[in-house]
Amino acid sequence: MSDQQNSYRQIMKAASLFGGAQVFNIIIAIIRSKFIAILLGPTGIGIATLFTTTIGLISGLTNFGLGTSAVRDISAANATGNQLRISTIVKVFRRLVWITGILGTLVAIICSSWLSQLTFGNTDYTIAFIWISITLLFKQISAGQLAVLQGMRKLQYLAKANVIGSALGLIFTVPLYYKLGIKGIVPAIIMAALISLLLSWYFAFKIKTEPIKVSSVRTFAEGKSMLLMGFMISLSSLITLGASYVVRIFINNTGGVEQVGLYSAGFAIINTYVGLIFTAMGADYFPRLSAVAHSNKLSKEFINQQAEMIILVLAPIIMIFLIFIQWIVITLYSDKFIAIDEMIHWAAMGMFFKASSWSIGFILLAKGASKIFFWSEVLANTYLLILNLIGYNYFGLEGLGISFFIGYVIHLFQIYLTAKISYQYAFDTIFFRIFIIQFLLAASCFIVMRFIDKPYSYYIGIILIFISGWYSYRELSNRIGLKELVTQRFKKPK
Repeated sequence: MSDQQNSYRQIMKAASLFGGAQVFNIIIAIIRSKFIAILLGPTGIGIATLFTTTIGLISGLTNFGLGTSAVRDISAANATGNQLRISTIVKVFRRLVWITGILGTLVAIICSSWLSQLTFGNTDYTIAFIWISITLLFKQISAGQLAVLQGMRKLQYLAKANVIGSALGLIFTVPLYYKLGIKGIVPAIIMAALISLLLSWYFAFKIKTEPIKVSSVRTFAEGKSMLLMGFMISLSSLITLGASYVVRIFINNTGGVEQVGLYSAGFAIINTYVGLIFTAMGADYFPRLSAVAHSNKLSKEFINQQAEMIILVLAPIIMIFLIFIQWIVITLYSDKFIAIDEMIHWAAMGMFFKASSWSIGFILLAKGASKIFFWSEVLANTYLLILNLIGYNYFGLEGLGISFFIGYVIHLFQIYLTAKISYQYAFDTIFFRIFIIQFLLAASCFIVMRFIDKPYSYYIGIILIFISGWYSYRELSNRIGLKELVTQRFKKPK
């Protein structure tokens, strides 16, 4: 087997593993939401959401993005095979995780009365925020342990921790809601965080490291780059949340709260059910790219492989959404939400460009280019925000889909030029061929659904989906040796 074929297989293996885990997590989330809706009602859901959102904001301000930034350092150390180096980085990272976790907890405790006043308009929930503050420590330690698993590329452990954590979280929290009602919200949040902590700890400590001592001076020296990069990631995430908040406020003031709900529902579909491909592939992609980030040539090769694979996997799924989005929306929500169909059509087309820019964008994190990453995110959020405001103002919900499409076309050019100038990156001819063929097939679906009446649009659309699926299958087979894998799977031992 060639190194290139092995690399493609690694991408597909990770996507399959984490794709399955993400699907399971989504199912668990749907079941949990249904139980909470029945047992607590809208008021209980509102209280639980306000708690988790507020604590999430504190976490974003105090966790320094270590759960992401440290993956790069751990991956680079793991690539050297030097056990002393690996142990040092892991030791430093775990120490920083404890420090930032305790910081988050203390901030939440100190600000508990203010948080209650800000969130609920009174101080009645001060004690509740004090209790929940411990989850900031639990979640930060848990994120740290999962980052070690990801950086060391222990993919099965990482997937098991996520899947088992979701299942146990459902099993242990639903009885609390049933027994205590709204009073069970705080214990349930703490219980879920504790389960996640214990599981991540269990799997992370299966990784053996050297028992070494690291001084505080060495901790600062080794951890400085993690903290700087993590701070930039954390800050850019807050900017993204802020831009999203402004868009929702603008929609609410212009079109009303119902329009906010439709917008949120539409992009929840795109980000959850299409976006799970990004989550599945990103779990292994980032550490693999970080391990070779010292070489622009190897980085280019890895990025092109990832870009090819994500377009091949994503394209047929996007086309299914383009053809059957009305049925998908009605199934997931109700016929009251079909107004978002056209918005999702444009957003689905934009996912081609988002997937391509996503593949390139990881090079900034892998290289540790914190300043370039930060200003790139600031620029992207600025024009995406402007496009969203203009799009909705002139074209309503469909305008938000159009702005998403245009925004990610611009973003692809932006991130491509950044990587080309800084790291001599360029797409291969093979990627351009795959992208153009699949994009034209998807564009055909888009046009068919706009200008051809049903049921003929469905007939043509199904044919186009099969063509896209066949093309993806053929290209994937050429890359990962699909026939060989199937033969080996079913070959009888002699």
